[in-house]
Amino acid sequence: MLVGATPVSAAILIEYLVVAGGGGGGTSSSYVGGGGGAGGYRTASGFSVSAGTTYTVTVGAGGSGGVSGGSSPSNGNDSVFGSITSTGGGCGGYRGSGNNTNSGANGGSGGGASDGGAVGQGTAGQGNNGGQGDSTGQSGTAGGGGGGAGAAGSNGNPGSGNGGAGSNANSTWASATSTGVGGYYAGGGGGGSRYTGGTGGAGGGGNGSATTTASNGTANTGGGGGAPDDGTGNTSGNGGSGIVIIRYADTYPAAASTTGSPSTVTSGGYRYYTWTGSGSITF
Repeated sequence: MLVGATPVSAAILIEYLVVAGGGGGGTSSSYVGGGGGAGGYRTASGFSVSAGTTYTVTVGAGGSGGVSGGSSPSNGNDSVFGSITSTGGGCGGYRGSGNNTNSGANGGSGGGASDGGAVGQGTAGQGNNGGQGDSTGQSGTAGGGGGGAGAAGSNGNPGSGNGGAGSNANSTWASATSTGVGGYYAGGGGGGSRYTGGTGGAGGGGNGSATTTASNGTANTGGGGGAPDDGTGNTSGNGGSGIVIIRYADTYPAAASTTGSPSTVTSGGYRYYTWTGSGSITF
């Protein structure tokens, strides 16, 4: 052991950022869909891990976007670090084949509602609610935006239902800027509209659309998928996959082993481990 290093046998205090997969956008042949909610966003410091113990890492996939008259959208998948679980984002409100609903689904952040449906509810400490749909002038003029980690989705109107903004990891990990792991995560997807599609929230939210196809949430941000205009065959965006990042003081030794090929950076007095796919770490 190096002189001045913390003993390997001591408990290690880490900081974590666990972001789940975003929900898919909603769509319909007769009602404009809501944007997908962002994946749950959880971060904290002072989390104790033990040397010699293996901790499982699961990076949740994004939910599928709906296809009007075909497949229904789905919620994002959970992400996990050890005992910490972030909940997948709720899909946007839709009318598709099978289980039809105008309501946004609950999740880490809630999906935006289509016309006449209830907003999806976010999970406390992880995200926010989706926005309400709007029927001003004619049925289903705009779907609500999906909720984001930093803000609720905005309500639909004849212009747009924007996705809620995500949260900026730099606000809590101030020294992370130079490591490539800072920035915004978990933005909500934009709602669909017959006028102008809603803008995805900062942090990977997919843009909504006034045409046949909406944007996907950005991979490894947990962003929700966007929703398109109504019309048979129109396609919503998929939710973005999640991410798991931990860091701890570099006075502790490097991990004994990892799986899942995390990227590693030592900067500013910390060791960073970032997973974009599932794996594990043993300290």
